[in-house]
Amino acid sequence: MSGTGKPSPGTPPARVLVIDDEPQIRRFLEISLRSQGYAVDLAENGQKGLDALALHGADVVILDMGLPDRDGLDVLSDIRQWSRVPVIVLTVRSGESEKVAALDAGANDYVTKPFGVQELMARIRALLRSQVAVDDALPVFEDDHLRVDLSRREVSIDGEPVVLSRKEYALLALLVQHAGRVVTQPQLLREVWGPTHQEDTHYLRILVGKLRQKLGDDASAPRWIATEPGVGLRLLLPGNEPGNPVTSRDSQ
Repeated sequence: MSGTGKPSPGTPPARVLVIDDEPQIRRFLEISLRSQGYAVDLAENGQKGLDALALHGADVVILDMGLPDRDGLDVLSDIRQWSRVPVIVLTVRSGESEKVAALDAGANDYVTKPFGVQELMARIRALLRSQVAVDDALPVFEDDHLRVDLSRREVSIDGEPVVLSRKEYALLALLVQHAGRVVTQPQLLREVWGPTHQEDTHYLRILVGKLRQKLGDDASAPRWIATEPGVGLRLLLPGNEPGNPVTSRDSQ
């Protein structure tokens, strides 16, 4: 599967299931996704979305948190009982706790309404690429400058080795394993420092600062490590660019 919906010869297009109760959002996403070559299924509530996923499957699910029949977190919980399909949640709940709750419940990413369509498309591409990497068990992250080889525990920029401390490497490796996805602060603290340090966010701030310095990354205009304020960190993949906002009735 490619990072876009446009298939290679002889392979079907990537399928996106949109679960959202707003007709204008469903229609807009259907047009936008089909224009990028994706196959699209639409569902107006949680139960219909679960039925569509069971019947047709999907490569990515876009799930609105504010559904008329069930809470979006409940729908997400049901999906995670039997499917590992990547899920992007749409939410008008801008609070950090809601975003963390969705990610901890099994969401792969989130977008806050009003959202930029180009940003959403970039998130979908990133999830499809990361899913291919997971499926193929590729231990290497590489773009035009940064290379991280997890099997060899080697990090380089433009071919020059980067020497990292044990915890700096552990943090970068964790982000690489979830490339393109948000990794929450509690997960980062738990994986790098252990379960007794999930409240020690200052440890994470210091370590991220050191890692960015060694990679030559700028926190204000990140090339690789982006901060989702109050939520966690994301290793950026090429094409993760912002777009123009799309409004909905919930955000007005």
